[in-house]
Amino acid sequence: MSSTAKNGPARCVMVLGTTSGAGKSWLATALCRWYARQGLKVAPFKAQNMSNNARVVDGGEIGSAQYFQALAANAVPDVRMNPLLLKPERDTHSQVVLMGQVSETLSALPWRGRSERVWPQIAGALDELRAENDVVVIEGAGSPAEINLMASDIVNLRVARHAEARCLLATDIDRGGAFAHLYGTWALMPEADRALLHGFVLNKFRGDASLLSPAPEKLQALTGVPTVATLPMWWQHGLPEEDGVFDDRSRASGTVTRTVAVIAYPRISNLDEFQSLKNVPGVRLLWARTPADVAGADWIVLPGSKHTSGDLAWLRAQGLDSAVAAHAARGGVVLGICGGLQMLGEALVDPHGIDGNAPGLGLLPLVTVFEREKTVRHRVATFGTLAGDWAALSDVPMAGYEIHHGQTAAHPQLAHDGHAVMPEGLAWQNARGNVLGLYLHGLFEDAAVLHALFGAAAPTLDSTFDGLADFIDTHFDAGVLAGLIA
Repeated sequence: MSSTAKNGPARCVMVLGTTSGAGKSWLATALCRWYARQGLKVAPFKAQNMSNNARVVDGGEIGSAQYFQALAANAVPDVRMNPLLLKPERDTHSQVVLMGQVSETLSALPWRGRSERVWPQIAGALDELRAENDVVVIEGAGSPAEINLMASDIVNLRVARHAEARCLLATDIDRGGAFAHLYGTWALMPEADRALLHGFVLNKFRGDASLLSPAPEKLQALTGVPTVATLPMWWQHGLPEEDGVFDDRSRASGTVTRTVAVIAYPRISNLDEFQSLKNVPGVRLLWARTPADVAGADWIVLPGSKHTSGDLAWLRAQGLDSAVAAHAARGGVVLGICGGLQMLGEALVDPHGIDGNAPGLGLLPLVTVFEREKTVRHRVATFGTLAGDWAALSDVPMAGYEIHHGQTAAHPQLAHDGHAVMPEGLAWQNARGNVLGLYLHGLFEDAAVLHALFGAAAPTLDSTFDGLADFIDTHFDAGVLAGLIA
């Protein structure tokens, strides 16, 4: 298969799932790279994404999953690939990002009131991508059989119909009940939409695939849809999971020389930036929710947060504030990134009702004021002279990105307790040298930083994407992937 002159809009291949966590995101990423390797011009698309994992692109921000899918497709990420991004701040409220920009009007609307308002932009973005590409790989959300949401659907079947997509339906067989999930999803879909289903995918399978028979055959007899792939369980595919903490298991390659505990508060954001630590020899990455979880850690990391004051209150309720303070007092290493940086300061001040007022942890001499305007941008900056445990980063350049409402400055009466170690207040260190706060996301994705801190190099994204494409090429039935765009 090779690239040819376009003849009409792109073919669309859509990945649906029986549930969240079925494997839609990584499978869509693998498809992007597989089709790109056939010499085709490929773009990803997800109409609506609910995630606090976001990346900065031209025009604003999109979900991290579509950002990585664009890179897998050898495409430049842009806001049309994820026109609607919902960033949960509380259980009943999300910040709404439309075409890369925060919309206060849409954020104030009830959930069901948004769909018709945003559908024209969603359809327009998809149409533009179809006009510019040979293949568009579309990711659904949740399940297409959520009948309570079907009337206001703008991310699953409405998109599939609009794009005339050929759909795969993936299920997590490791959870059990996979065939019932597949059949039930098919049965609850409108009859006309069932024709869009071209294959079932069994994901996360362990054991002997021959033992599945006769279930796939019976399922095809009932639905007319073949099972086109049985994908083995694959722990280290190299991409972070889009929903929630990507891996609760603690692993390290080789002898553990450093344990890094990342505090997993309820509104954790941009957790995907820690994926590379899983590949650093000797580093054990774990997710901490209690003081016991951080008891043996060498480093404690306070990551980004979509609701800093709320997550800080949770931190205190868990007793983790005292655990972090005690760790720092013993000379233990503490890192705060974005919202984590804000928590490490003296106070959070919120004159506009953006996030909330709160006292900070007092480990850095900083005050953060939340502004109405959101800072969303790529940055390349160089660390100044750092002391203590972070001295290896002195004079090291770093490429990263900012996504935050808070603006942080030194506390005027506590300047002796720390200082800025990067231009424009992007990074701060305490006087002792063991606590570092950083506004830039992407510290552990930067090759120069990884080498300085660990003497290590992480696998390249290209090698990860090629591994995904090789994996599905091996485990899908012959001719299926090419047939979806024929």
